[in-house]
Amino acid sequence: MPRLLADLTPLRVSPAYRRLWIGNSLSAIGTQLTLVAVSLEVFHLTGSSLAVGMLGLFALVPLVVAGLYGGAVADHVDRRKLALGSSSVLWLTTVLIAAHAWLGIESVWVLYTLVAVHSGASGINQPTRGAIIPALVGTTLLPAANALNMMTFSVAMMVGPLFAGVLVAGVGYAWTYSVDVVTFLAALYAVWRLPALPPQRDPEAPERPRRVGWRSVVEGFTFLSSRPNLRMTFLADIVAMATAFPRALLPAIGAVVGSSVLGGGEAAVGILLAAMALGAFLTGLFSGPLTRIVRHGVAVYASILGWGLSVAGFGVVVLLASRAAAAGVDPGPYLWPAAGCLALAGCADSVSSVFRNTILQTATPDHLRGRLQGVFIVVVAGGPRVGEMLTGGAAELLTEPVTLIAGGLLCVLGVSALMRWQPGFLRYDARHPVP
Repeated sequence: MPRLLADLTPLRVSPAYRRLWIGNSLSAIGTQLTLVAVSLEVFHLTGSSLAVGMLGLFALVPLVVAGLYGGAVADHVDRRKLALGSSSVLWLTTVLIAAHAWLGIESVWVLYTLVAVHSGASGINQPTRGAIIPALVGTTLLPAANALNMMTFSVAMMVGPLFAGVLVAGVGYAWTYSVDVVTFLAALYAVWRLPALPPQRDPEAPERPRRVGWRSVVEGFTFLSSRPNLRMTFLADIVAMATAFPRALLPAIGAVVGSSVLGGGEAAVGILLAAMALGAFLTGLFSGPLTRIVRHGVAVYASILGWGLSVAGFGVVVLLASRAAAAGVDPGPYLWPAAGCLALAGCADSVSSVFRNTILQTATPDHLRGRLQGVFIVVVAGGPRVGEMLTGGAAELLTEPVTLIAGGLLCVLGVSALMRWQPGFLRYDARHPVP
């Protein structure tokens, strides 16, 4: 049994990583509280779903810009100082969001602005932390460390939205935001305790430029364009998210499979979203076998196949539920098989993320690691947004279940075509990382 459970070695051998993991675990839940509570407050102030959707736009643009540029900065300065500075901005932004609620200002545009600043700081903070992890645990323990990080993220995705709804209803927005203000202090302390982490110098260009410009960002993309294995980690994820990301379809699906058993589609949507997060959490909890896999390219391919087939299976369940509802039969029992399919999808996506990130961190030279982590953050954040637009548009022409089935199968075909195009990716061996 211990060989099945998450490998805790990174927590035992690296006090710095242990503090960072604990701090991130607490702050991740608080961050989810704030993100969900802000969306609820915007809807409370405006009564408009469009206004809530605009939060995504105000968050995405700064994240993309700051993620790319912040990764370049992380390759030229002490990463501890950069992580501490960006973490401080994240905390101060949360303080201002809480102050906005305590003072009763009730301005949607203030919230939009603060969310944009928070997202921009996160765009710098995330690739910097991603570039820090190899220095704390070493390349051998990266799969275990990434699995632990994924488990933290999945717990936050499960617990955060649930607690946010309860806290907003029970004690209001101000106290809910204040929880994030307090829990984020743990992350700040963990970063403050880190040792100095200057990036290694490029052996071909030992003189590091004093100023960081967009030329540094271009250098990262130039490196990526000439490294097929690294490039495949991004292309495979883009195919998976663009073809088969189901979140935009869940409100319509919840109205079908959830109303008769839960009294409303909103609760069914919550269960379906929680099922995906549960799958990711269980993957992290039982991630012991993942740390013994060395064929990381094969693991990425297999997990994305699993993602596509799980989404297609979800579509089949929804199709059966829709036909049952049309025939006057209670579709409620289909909720749980649907949740099971999404739990499998969450599991597959989590495995893919662990190995893609490990390949990226291992096969990228240290002096470029921040820039490639920045691209990783942009792809991870932007891919699902593209997927939501494509699947939402397809559902207008087709139906939700047909879109899910077609998208899942298209994901399988698309990633298989990528592997046929770059068969060397399937030979990637963690013992001999080749970018």
